[in-house]
Amino acid sequence: MPDALGAALAFDGLIWLIAGTLLAGFVRGFSGFGTALVFMPVAGQLMPPIWALTVLVVMDVFGPIPNLPRARRDGNLREVALLSGAMILALPLGLMVLASIQPEIFRYAVSTLALLVPVLLLAGLRYRGVLTAPILLGTGGLSGFLGGIVGVPGPPVILLYLASTRLAAQVRANILIYLFVFDIALIAVLAFQDRLEAVPVILGLLLALPVMLANMAGAAIFRPERERSYRAAAYVIIAAAAVSGLPIWD
Repeated sequence: MPDALGAALAFDGLIWLIAGTLLAGFVRGFSGFGTALVFMPVAGQLMPPIWALTVLVVMDVFGPIPNLPRARRDGNLREVALLSGAMILALPLGLMVLASIQPEIFRYAVSTLALLVPVLLLAGLRYRGVLTAPILLGTGGLSGFLGGIVGVPGPPVILLYLASTRLAAQVRANILIYLFVFDIALIAVLAFQDRLEAVPVILGLLLALPVMLANMAGAAIFRPERERSYRAAAYVIIAAAAVSGLPIWD
């Protein structure tokens, strides 16, 4: 373990990981989503895909904890349960695909997906129907599959909720709780598959406090009446991170 800790502290690019972590946590704090969309394009430039995924979930599982009591009050736990159940079933399939793709393809996939989300939201391409159980289950399954492949489970759920008639506070709460459940599920699956390596786990633990503080700072500025401004800021940050993560800059 001391060797792993030394390797984590000496990791090349640690300062960029910290910067990406702070930005990602802040975005999630005021929007309820965005950690993976901001962090993964940054981490994908610095480490293997499975390491990036491990660092993300280990650090991210701590970040939302201070905001969970408020989210539990504002959210719809039945909807979160339906999304989560399907996600847990689909997640291992996504991880199987991840094991077979090259790091460069992974980076292109992460950045493309992160760019696609703001574009689709700005274009108004969202689900506008009733949030029935089959719709929630299908969305959760797609989210779990994407989360396993590229570590970005949020887009299907985001596209589902941001056009719904739910209040902004409930949308934010549902997404926040769901993504927390995803983190727990992913850690459990990786541990079961014996794919949790010491260095990325330690990096994730080292980044847990920065992401938690950034989450708290973002949540502190959240005001439901300024929802559009928060979304616009999140889209700009996500797009910038996605562009920076493209392999064309290497």
